[in-house]
Amino acid sequence: MNALPALTAPLLGGAVRVAVGVLWVLEGVEKYRAGFGTADILLVADGTASNPRIPWWFTPVRATMQALPDAFGLAIPALEVLLGLALIAGVLTRLVALGSIATLALYWGSDQLIAQYPVMMLLGAVVLAVPDSGRFGAAWIVARLGSYRDGADRDGADRDGADRLSAGRSPRRRRAAPARRQP
Repeated sequence: MNALPALTAPLLGGAVRVAVGVLWVLEGVEKYRAGFGTADILLVADGTASNPRIPWWFTPVRATMQALPDAFGLAIPALEVLLGLALIAGVLTRLVALGSIATLALYWGSDQLIAQYPVMMLLGAVVLAVPDSGRFGAAWIVARLGSYRDGADRDGADRDGADRLSAGRSPRRRRAAPARRQP
């Protein structure tokens, strides 16, 4: 049986996950380099007050931004970098992808739309839609290496997952195929 079709979705989802993660990291780093802070948050919050394109649900967000501009000035770039790093690493993939889409919806709701935000939102939706987008991430690696920590190898030697890899064996144990019933 060919394993390629079974790997297509996780590999495609993983590639999209890493791509949107890189975009988030670049966005956050750009804000840090530009000195994003209190003045930027107040500019956005004050700009939404008289803008007729702002949805009704943004009103409490605006009030919070106006009340805590220092906190938002620090939190927004940090949030963007953390979203990106978590997506790249494949940690809590679906939850982080949902947080990514929610953050982009807030940006869009504040009429702060730049060309890459719709693309990032679409990529985040793909990460959510592909069930195994986080399959080949940090959690997968830790689980694979950790499950062989106390196991014995084929030759009876005790080896952990890293030793199995260096010994030229797959860190993944293969189970014997179940016997087929004869009709």
